[in-house]
Amino acid sequence: MITEIAQIEIKPGSEADFEAAVGKARAEFGKSKGFHGFELHRSIEKPQRYRLMVKWATLENHTVDFRGSEQFAAWRALVGPYFASPPDVEHTNTVVTANG
Repeated sequence: MITEIAQIEIKPGSEADFEAAVGKARAEFGKSKGFHGFELHRSIEKPQRYRLMVKWATLENHTVDFRGSEQFAAWRALVGPYFASPPDVEHTNTVVTANG
């Protein structure tokens, strides 16, 4: 399992609209090969900063399958207008977990 972590800076004052757009775009992820869920986190200290954490079966499910799909185009059409700058994206493997 791969986690895509996208740090997204949005235009000040558009937080509620951005969050609503992500809610509408949720279905686009669900149609994607290898998709296993996502969470959107908003920074407390920097309210225009979000982290989108998406679970994919493989790296290619994100970088090839999703990024080259109509679902990605629909996602960007919904949320892209709120971006202050392009998202900073990286991929991780889980190496340690703890439940409490």
